[in-house]
Amino acid sequence: MRIEEYFEVIRLQKFEKDMKKLSKKYRTLEDDLMRFLKGQVYMHHINGQKVKGLYRIPGLKIKGNKIYKATRFSCQSLRGSGSYSGIRVIYAYIEKEDDKDEVVLIEIYYKGDKKNEDRDRIEKYFGN
Repeated sequence: MRIEEYFEVIRLQKFEKDMKKLSKKYRTLEDDLMRFLKGQVYMHHINGQKVKGLYRIPGLKIKGNKIYKATRFSCQSLRGSGSYSGIRVIYAYIEKEDDKDEVVLIEIYYKGDKKNEDRDRIEKYFGN
């Protein structure tokens, strides 16, 4: 499956920085991210299926955009942990009426290094 047929993936510059840092420790992260987009994101947003470990972030001071947090992200570099790897992905799903929807990758982090998402970053890019 080619995800480009269903939605466009946009990576924020800070997300790229997060990926570069984490990829040094978790070498399979780029492939794991593609599997995540083709699996969980596709199933939830395109097929309309409920996906465990994927939910909207409550309490943000933004309107309109839907910001999601994935708490079940399978990382092959962390063998034996399955989808409970501790990797968190924060993204926005933007529905477009006359074009492909967009998935904006905002942040990726390991929960052992950081407890919660960077709400300031989210509000900086998506605040009204």
